[in-house]
Amino acid sequence: MAIETRTACAVALKEWAVTVHALGQGKQIVLLRKGGIREEGKEFRVEHPQFLLYPTYEHQRADLLQPPYQPDLEAVLAAAPPADTLRLDYWAEVTDIYETLDSADVEALAPYYIFTTNYAEERLRWRPKKPLYILLLRTYRLPQPVRLPLLPSYGGCKSWIQLERAIPLDGLTPVLDEAAYAARRAEIRAALHR
Repeated sequence: MAIETRTACAVALKEWAVTVHALGQGKQIVLLRKGGIREEGKEFRVEHPQFLLYPTYEHQRADLLQPPYQPDLEAVLAAAPPADTLRLDYWAEVTDIYETLDSADVEALAPYYIFTTNYAEERLRWRPKKPLYILLLRTYRLPQPVRLPLLPSYGGCKSWIQLERAIPLDGLTPVLDEAAYAARRAEIRAALHR
């Protein structure tokens, strides 16, 4: 997928704060998405190939994470911004998009995501005729965290958020250098036989 260079971004993708942390630490480059209750047609679509990562604090539970990542949840919750504030630390670009209906793909990816295989398979089984999206993300750190008021329009179970203002993207730093990202991407593609 060709990536268009941008100087600012006003679109954000909601994801568990602990997952955003894993992406930001280079522990994970894969996202599994099926859609939110308030999505059109209750299904996820890749509406934007580049976006800010919007950390959400709802629905996260330690028992849904693989044991090595459970302490990360405690750290993420301890560092959460005030309830009326959205803190953005990362921007990402999608490098690969796959769809699957096969639990073997979910199991093959288990070393590459932080939640339990059971939870990943629950995502796959929800609305079983709709595919699970597998996104590979190259994540970049903003030069400094951006804090915005948490507006009511940002709430609810929806994936994509249009922010009140565009966030400058000058000075982004890749979480993984090009060689490390390419190696991880190749491993995941091989695990999926792609």
